[in-house]
Amino acid sequence: MSSFTITGGRRLSGEITPQGAKNEALQVICACLLTAEKITISNVPDIIDINNLIKLLQRMGVEISRPGKNEYTFRAKNIDLNFLRTDEFLLEGSKLRGSVMILGPLLARFGQAFIPLPGGDKIGRRRLDTDLLDFQELGAEFNYDTENSIIEVTAKSLKGKYMLLEEASVTGTANILMAAVLAKGKTTIYNAACEPYLQQLCKMLNVMGAKILGIGSNMLQILGVGALAGCSHRLLPDMIEIGSFIGLAAMTKSEILIKDTAYDQLGVIPKTFQKLGIQLQRQGDHIFIPTQENYSVQTFIDGSIMTLADAPWPGLTPDLLSVLLVASIQAKGSVLIHQKMFESRLFFVDKLIDMGARIILCDPHRATVIGLNQEVKLRGTTMTSPDIRAGVALLISALSASGTSTIHNIEQIDRGYENIDLRLNALGADIKRI
Repeated sequence: MSSFTITGGRRLSGEITPQGAKNEALQVICACLLTAEKITISNVPDIIDINNLIKLLQRMGVEISRPGKNEYTFRAKNIDLNFLRTDEFLLEGSKLRGSVMILGPLLARFGQAFIPLPGGDKIGRRRLDTDLLDFQELGAEFNYDTENSIIEVTAKSLKGKYMLLEEASVTGTANILMAAVLAKGKTTIYNAACEPYLQQLCKMLNVMGAKILGIGSNMLQILGVGALAGCSHRLLPDMIEIGSFIGLAAMTKSEILIKDTAYDQLGVIPKTFQKLGIQLQRQGDHIFIPTQENYSVQTFIDGSIMTLADAPWPGLTPDLLSVLLVASIQAKGSVLIHQKMFESRLFFVDKLIDMGARIILCDPHRATVIGLNQEVKLRGTTMTSPDIRAGVALLISALSASGTSTIHNIEQIDRGYENIDLRLNALGADIKRI
């Protein structure tokens, strides 16, 4: 297990470019299984979750090369379906949440797929009902082996159908979409997820020859085709990393230029940080955060306490609530953070309280932050990263604190952030990897 030691209290300055989007990468890399032709994907982040998925596909028989930094080519010409039944696949696949998105492509192209119950962050229940029940709507059958935690999906053929998703699940929408592009007839997915990364998947599939209408809306219409071709695709910058850098700049009173953010794809993220009083300026596709000695939380029009809550896109992504909570610690005013989707994601606040933050954990879904207004600095401490987003939130708090902090289990952070210690050290941070 690796750790970070952080000497906090330093102001950072300079430019930083966000990595490619982790969540988009998981989707589009799995989509390579839909064709035997070559697909090139660029701006791929060098992080644990993506590297593990690439290794998994390579063991399945996908030909993979790396022509340049953050660029890969994939050719799924000779897939070994028998590998899916091996102990090695069951072990490696169970470590990765993104492995669930191989189901749709394999089902569509080969009529069968097997995965272990996927792993990932321990942030609460993350059920797969949307994926599996709607595969049934397309004509598939599934079996869940409860003893060995293995999911098997099979179909002689898939036939398009109108379906109303019970939740706007991102992985569910992506999985059903990838199955439907090769199904016979027309598929309509209502209450579909519509976040930018899902839009990117749709655009990539259309370049490959799919026929998808309604991109960007919550109703997708897919006209099935017989086969898909290869393509080249570039990932968007990671919006969660962009938000993390905004929160970091505010907490450390730093002046940072975040470059190449694809600003128009960020939705409500910039406005949400502005609700905390954090100044940011759009400069083309860049975001400039000036030094701020203080920032004040807005209230609602009637004067009631500001509430920040997650919601399906175009609402606020739940992945940024941990960072927003930390950024609220040094604001002037109070904020209620309402994490609706996951019931275990706010439990890391006990470490922030140990550092001197004024936070009341109301229940597993809500925490009230009473801002310190930069009048009291957080103090360094020793903590353990429970998941990717909480891990980077703890890192931000440590960088703003006085004294030295230690964060254990930083593999969780490495799962989602590429060389975060080296990139922040280039801005003036003092982070040592042990």
